[in-house]
Amino acid sequence: MTTDAAVVGTVPVEIMANGTVQSESVVTIRTRVDGQINQVHVSEGQVVRRGQPLFTLDARLNQALLAQQEAQLQSARALATRTQLDAARYQSLRGESYASQQRFEQAQADAAAAAANVLATQALISQTRLNIDFAQIVAEVDGVLGSLPLRAGNFVRQAENVSMGTITQTNPILVQFNVPERWLATIRRATNAGRAIPVRAQADGDTEQPVAGELVFVDSQVDVATGTIMLKARFDNDHGRLWPGQYVQIVLTPAMEENAITIASAAIQTGQQGRYVFVMNEGTARRRSVQVMRIVGDRAVVRGQIADGEKVIVDGAQRVVDGSRVEERNRTSSANPRVSALETAR
Repeated sequence: MTTDAAVVGTVPVEIMANGTVQSESVVTIRTRVDGQINQVHVSEGQVVRRGQPLFTLDARLNQALLAQQEAQLQSARALATRTQLDAARYQSLRGESYASQQRFEQAQADAAAAAANVLATQALISQTRLNIDFAQIVAEVDGVLGSLPLRAGNFVRQAENVSMGTITQTNPILVQFNVPERWLATIRRATNAGRAIPVRAQADGDTEQPVAGELVFVDSQVDVATGTIMLKARFDNDHGRLWPGQYVQIVLTPAMEENAITIASAAIQTGQQGRYVFVMNEGTARRRSVQVMRIVGDRAVVRGQIADGEKVIVDGAQRVVDGSRVEERNRTSSANPRVSALETAR
């Protein structure tokens, strides 16, 4: 018979699930002014930074309009200056009874109208300058460019609302996944206590260590059709190991279980009265009923009357009966006796 020692200690409660990588933000590039595309400064699939130029539109029409409005502003200011002087002069003449009240009020109204015309022209200039700035289309977020359907020479109109491309934010990035609703109470206890819940993600074929993140969202209701709750985790993605739309394996660790018993899963037997194991006690096999809580790989977290360090029969347990004499031929030891307990969420 071969045995493996039971271990009693603190074990992380880990929940496995399949998730889908999602971008936090996908920005559609659209023009805010009409104009012909003069230059395309980027290429498809390029990583861009916020504020980086993407397209340059022909802004000569707006520049000509700006010059015209600036000339109008000079004229409006000159008129405002003259009307203000007229109003001041008629005020003094009125005091000497050389001008009527009506003429004085007309001079004041002319001065106010001229001043308002200056402000209106300044507003038009600000709008035209803004349109000139809009002719330089820049990235609004950090991310990766998608397909660019338009090239230099195309004419774009604001009213047509045509997409000139997309920018997908990839860092940080989200992963959406679902876990069984029976884990909701455990997750909520951790979130209500203000603890950050660590999450690990790994894509198929990725041989490096899983990407570490934390839980950031718990859905407001359970999906009654599947009996699961939807969650989201955020990950730093500096090296681009997670990609939007990608399927990944998720390990969520909402809590730590104290005084958990872990044994080799191969030692667990199933009978008419439930699951049990044989414990070797001074050369005699003793049957102990157990309740399996979680299993991962070759280890299991169980509940039952098993003490720390007791030898549980692994190989040959099928040939053992309660009270029979057994002999230990060699002892196997787990490479990681305090292995994490996992549950696969389907």
